Amino acid sequence: MTLSPTEPIRSASTPARKGRTIASWTLRALLGAVFLAAGGAKIAGLPMMVEIFDQIGLGQGFRSVTGLVEVVGAIGLFVPGMTLAAALWLGATMAGGILTHLLVLPTSPVPAIILFGLCAGLAWLHRDQALALKNRLA
Repeated sequence: MTLSPTEPIRSASTPARKGRTIASWTLRALLGAVFLAAGGAKIAGLPMMVEIFDQIGLGQGFRSVTGLVEVVGAIGLFVPGMTLAAALWLGATMAGGILTHLLVLPTSPVPAIILFGLCAGLAWLHRDQALALKNRLA
């Protein structure tokens, strides 16, 4: 039996689907925890986050918005049918983080690169959501 791109990932009747399901939940749990913690720290205004966003130079409002984006994305990872959108949303956020680390901040972009890769992997696992949406719209 082959994987149909339009079948939901939550159906785990074959070893391949079961592996995808386990990988998806593992990535969602990891990314959800990381982005809830990072976004919460930004929203709470932890001194380290305030300092980082002072270095970026776009104001503390940008810190709050970034934190909100991360928290909303983390929650979206667990909303049925929204995992792909949330993974893409958080991946785009990490793309901005990578650029910020490369161009503005004197710190390593490696954590943002790793998170970007994990978001991309999760999006790939849930690519069926895009195909299902395309089929519904057609």
